[in-house]
Amino acid sequence: MKQMIVHIEPKLTQMALLEEGKLVEFAAERSQGHSLVGSFYKGRVVNVLPGMQAAFVDIGQKKNAFLYVDDVLHPHLEKQPKDKPNIESLLRVGQEIVVQVMKEPLGGKGPRVTTHYSLPGRWIVYMPHADYVAVSKKVYREHDRNRLKVLGDSLRRSGEGVIMRTVSEDEHPDAIEGDLNALRERWLSIQEKADACAAPCLLHRDLSIVQRFIRDVFDPEQDELWIDSRPEAREAELFLEEIAHGGHRPVRMHQGHEHIFRAHGVQEQLERDFARRVTLESGGTIVLDQTEALTVVDVNTAKYTGGGNLEETVTKTNLQAAEEIARLIRLRDIGGIIIVDFIDMEEEKNRQEVVNRLEAGMSRDRTKSHVVGWSKLGLLELTRKKVREDTAVMFSKSCEVCGGTGKINLLSAH
Repeated sequence: MKQMIVHIEPKLTQMALLEEGKLVEFAAERSQGHSLVGSFYKGRVVNVLPGMQAAFVDIGQKKNAFLYVDDVLHPHLEKQPKDKPNIESLLRVGQEIVVQVMKEPLGGKGPRVTTHYSLPGRWIVYMPHADYVAVSKKVYREHDRNRLKVLGDSLRRSGEGVIMRTVSEDEHPDAIEGDLNALRERWLSIQEKADACAAPCLLHRDLSIVQRFIRDVFDPEQDELWIDSRPEAREAELFLEEIAHGGHRPVRMHQGHEHIFRAHGVQEQLERDFARRVTLESGGTIVLDQTEALTVVDVNTAKYTGGGNLEETVTKTNLQAAEEIARLIRLRDIGGIIIVDFIDMEEEKNRQEVVNRLEAGMSRDRTKSHVVGWSKLGLLELTRKKVREDTAVMFSKSCEVCGGTGKINLLSAH
């Protein structure tokens, strides 16, 4: 069973997801800075750069959005030309275009946008122009994959694309068809608004942080939802009724003077799991350091001395670390390149077991990731899709003394 614990402040919403009492996801959203990912805009092309095969699009944000040539071509790979055309043959300055945000503004970069539109629902993801059916990779049984693909093909219209989500595996076809029809209507509404407004213009905003988590990870019949704000609790209740048609557990209001995160054991876990150094059950440690380009994770035996030989001690520490690293990456929403310096192991079977343990942990993550493998230096490399700014960034700032390096330069003038 999962628990969603939601804390509401006037300008900030924080959401913690617990699985069997253990914190696995944490997200926050400022009310004045609503997430852009998933939102649709009618924009105007302000610059076309053939040297970068990209264009910049004004969507009404502080920074212009970046549109790469691959995101202008047809979303079905088989329908793309063998050789990519020049971006100047596809877009021109002043052209108005409907785009969807696929990546938040990060650092000094503006949002990244695409014309490969997708609208996620409860059971499916609707892609109005993709012209194919796909099934979630987390549906493992071949006969279920084939059944869902046939169902998706029978429901979609010519030119449409659908992705059958994992939760659709045991759902009735009528519910899936209803989800598809609702998403079609939403797409028509976006098109109608695009025809009526001048660029730049917001056409459709994705759901709030609480609604997104309810849609994507919440089981209305089994999981618990706790909120410490009555208006937001009522809003969540209405959303649950809409997607679950009444078949859900009621939203629970947190009452009393104790902070909702402390009452449910979230605050203690947040303080531990967002620290630079995290201690494993065995006494080993994980140290996480983030740079602009990548995240480095170092594994140490620390206080753990083991009971057998060195290889056994090291392998046990690494296996514990692999499982914990997968959880922390998901929890902190770390994206980009990640390098893990596990303790050196002599036996190849132990090295492979560590990779398997990490991949198993990452498979529970909704964000796409890829374990690349061991480098020549014995480091394990992986990547994770970077969609939003890491959660830790919102709740931290660089030290004014050291500038974020963790060290003070004694050679600089005082």
